Amino acid sequence: MTHSVEQALTDRALIEEATKKSGLVWVLGSTGATRSAPRALWHLWHEGAVTLVGSYQTGSASRDGVPAPGMGLMEQPLDGLGLIDGGTATVTVRSKDKGGRLVGWTAKVVELTPHSEAWAAAVAELKPKRLNAPDSEQVIERWARECRVLRLEPVEAPLAAQPNGSLAAIPPSSPATTRQPMPEALPKLLRRRARKNARKDPR
Repeated sequence: MTHSVEQALTDRALIEEATKKSGLVWVLGSTGATRSAPRALWHLWHEGAVTLVGSYQTGSASRDGVPAPGMGLMEQPLDGLGLIDGGTATVTVRSKDKGGRLVGWTAKVVELTPHSEAWAAAVAELKPKRLNAPDSEQVIERWARECRVLRLEPVEAPLAAQPNGSLAAIPPSSPATTRQPMPEALPKLLRRRARKNARKDPR
């Protein structure tokens, strides 16, 4: 076996082990994304790939073109991520123990056709993991009508390089100010008020 083949097998084992243990992955598509930062998505590892369910863009029509009330609110949103069927995406996995970035890998995006054999197998695994669904008895029918079920399948490519600096989001601008020093007279005022209350209630 050449080193490249050995490395590919090692990388695939790392991807599978790390992703199975992480309840969240951060995902961003390579084409057509309208946002620059990945989004955290809940998922499960099913038959060799990240498998997840999410809504179409909020306010758009469902698969059959009929507006669906509440769309985009009941499932995790996938809009803006550039997750195009047949395209690629970057998947970032955190460490279950420390929460830090563990590995990033490239995936092929595969959108499953509702009611197909692969779709049925995927949603059968996803449904028990979908906690607190308000329509748990009809959730699969709703997914078929309003949602996308995606597989993010690892492709043979080098793992993403680990960043050197911080990837923390820049805080948005705000009129709020930092805390100012306490006025000098305030402690005396508070003590005086406490003594007055104590005299009123001698307990």
